[in-house]
Amino acid sequence: MTDGLRPAKPAGSARSYVTLVTNADFALGAKALIRSLKLTGTTADLCVLHTGGVDPAALTPLARLGARLVETGLLPTSDAFNAAHARDRIHGLAPFTKGEKPAFHTPLDNFCKLRLWQLDYDRVVFLDADTLVLQNIDRLFDYPEFSAAPNVYESLADFHRLNSGVFTARPSAATFEAMLARLDAPGAFWRRTDQTFLQDYFPNWHGLPVFDNMLQYVWFNLPELWNWPDIRVLHFQYEKPWQDHAKADRLRPLIELWRAYESGEGIPDPANLPNPA
Repeated sequence: MTDGLRPAKPAGSARSYVTLVTNADFALGAKALIRSLKLTGTTADLCVLHTGGVDPAALTPLARLGARLVETGLLPTSDAFNAAHARDRIHGLAPFTKGEKPAFHTPLDNFCKLRLWQLDYDRVVFLDADTLVLQNIDRLFDYPEFSAAPNVYESLADFHRLNSGVFTARPSAATFEAMLARLDAPGAFWRRTDQTFLQDYFPNWHGLPVFDNMLQYVWFNLPELWNWPDIRVLHFQYEKPWQDHAKADRLRPLIELWRAYESGEGIPDPANLPNPA
């Protein structure tokens, strides 16, 4: 489906954590994320937006963990927009120089994130499927729209950009329609897809602490900022913890933590883990 939302949300549920799954890889990530959220004791709904091309077998573990599955589709964007944001073109015009995007990364899929403004909730906290929630973050439901953490992973210069892996939203049909009009304006090009667009749409975004969206590269680029007891959300930007990749050895403690959440076995208390040497 592309414009409706099903099934109906549970009665009395006004708040939800929402993630987006566009392929089997991100379904695997969402499995670890949903498990991590449940372990925080949250009382909010857990919702997975998924595109129709995802194998139902990849979604079954999410339903078993209690997630509400909502099928959706790509946004109704123009042919010109789609061509401008095709994988080869966008990665050619805006190459990733700090890390590697996996082969399953499809830029157009990222814009499906905007579908959450169509959901039947009053308040939403969005989390990318490559995140883990290590402490209860229900307080974020009381933050205003639009709140996000800065895109900090290399230096203080990163603080002027938001990271769209964690943010707060207030679903609204009117907001969604206004977003579509801005998104697909003639000649529009969003260099970092949804992230660039959301910063443009919400120029006065409210800043969350970096600990509400701690990017994995902080582990080796800014180790003095890393303190496990403070970290509420861990975000595996660029390379994913279920991949083999060139930075895996440097990120081994983080990858092992993710694997524990994905399997549901031997999950440590993150507050007791050693900080970077």
